[in-house]
Amino acid sequence: MCGFIGIYGSDGEEVVPLLYEALIAVQHRGQDAAGIVTFSDAFHVKKGNGLVRDIFVEKNVSRLRGNLGIGHVRYPTVGAGAGEDVQPFVITFPHGVALAHNGNVTNFLELKDSYFRARGIHLQSRCDLEAILYVFARELIDAGPDGVTPERVFQAIRGVFATVKGSYSVVGMIAGAGLVAFRDPYGIKPLVLGERRDERGVAYAFASESVALDVAGFHRLRDVAAGEGVFVDRQRRLHAAKLSDRPHRPCVFEYVYFARPDSRLDGASVYRSRLGFGEALGSEWRRRGAPMPDIVVPVPDSARDAATALARSLGVPYREGLVKNRYIGRTFIMPDQEMRRRSVRRKLNPIPEEFEGKRVLLVDDSIVRGNTARSLVRIVRSAGAREVYLAICCPPLISPCPYGIDMATKTEFIARGKTVDQVRRELGADYLLYLPHDAMVASVRADNPSIDTFCSACMTGIYPTGDVTPELLASIEKERVESTGERREATTESPALRAL
Repeated sequence: MCGFIGIYGSDGEEVVPLLYEALIAVQHRGQDAAGIVTFSDAFHVKKGNGLVRDIFVEKNVSRLRGNLGIGHVRYPTVGAGAGEDVQPFVITFPHGVALAHNGNVTNFLELKDSYFRARGIHLQSRCDLEAILYVFARELIDAGPDGVTPERVFQAIRGVFATVKGSYSVVGMIAGAGLVAFRDPYGIKPLVLGERRDERGVAYAFASESVALDVAGFHRLRDVAAGEGVFVDRQRRLHAAKLSDRPHRPCVFEYVYFARPDSRLDGASVYRSRLGFGEALGSEWRRRGAPMPDIVVPVPDSARDAATALARSLGVPYREGLVKNRYIGRTFIMPDQEMRRRSVRRKLNPIPEEFEGKRVLLVDDSIVRGNTARSLVRIVRSAGAREVYLAICCPPLISPCPYGIDMATKTEFIARGKTVDQVRRELGADYLLYLPHDAMVASVRADNPSIDTFCSACMTGIYPTGDVTPELLASIEKERVESTGERREATTESPALRAL
């Protein structure tokens, strides 16, 4: 899961300060690496491993000149996250193209073994963006000799859709021609278009979350549709074309966990969606006759909005009983199990006065491996809680995600093959409630009823692209293990996969 921003500013404007601020706003989407590429008379590149604030210092920001640029923050789901994998990527032939993306190319290994080998192309990284870049550049050559026109750009995007499978939202720039963005045929990953009109003229931006547009001073114009390409030419004229007729299947986990609450994705407010999760959890809690807590406590930060709504629904006090150390990264996206285990205790510390002698309802966004939930139950009990309940803002996670969330090779889902009560016992909780799937979907659709169906493959095992097989998941796992050295049990052992 990654974050990006692309900006075509007004004539004479330097966009690097805007790119920097936007990347800070989406730092939660990737903490391993970051990069910015701008264009004036040539491409200007700065990339590195680490946080945005540490990579972009005055001496290297000053040379990132130009009114056209793209930026990226990365958490690797393909590739080990080495220096050569840091986005954006640049190719100088035939026209000069720079791209960044969010998502995962599911046929990346197949493309490496066939498409690129047959064309004598030697990839320089283990990042799947390189496949999109080469296919797009190749298709741009084949589109014709009459310069970079909107029609040629759209033809190149059609070529990407025909060759590259999986989920991906892409932003890029073509040297001397303009800014381009496109979203995979199913629109699994978010992509938002922004506009700014002032005395300097018109400017456009694309981002993986609307909050990046907000902080950069752009008005959210609309979401880029599934299978749509958008091109902003040198005169800042906007050209758009729907290039695929596949059904739209946006990722529901964006609303549950990844996106910031102040973002809007596909017309739906993340904040209001999470309030809906809490209200639905409250209704389900009462319907099942679950034990009434004395207080409701969120696991900060992504469960906070749901917890406030759940407390209000149950009519019990809401308390901030866990204090988060904001200098610890997201444990879910940390690269190995041991680091995740050690970081949970350093990341969250209890306020004992809130827990002593009380029945505590902890609200969290999701449970993947169970490490965080298990640790938190122990922490809250040790702080004096009499009973500890858990309410989770989505259904049990049971299936690998090959679309860009780092569950593509993880088979240690605690809920896989278990009943809810078995999971509860493993976590050491006194009561456990997962939000039902229909209630989760209804909470998001309440803000945008035009969304027909979401991608919730990690919860259902149903993959919308129709090309995910046990063999594909096993090959992705093998590549991931080879690139990271992390040991995991074989993906094909999952009961959810054997059912495919």
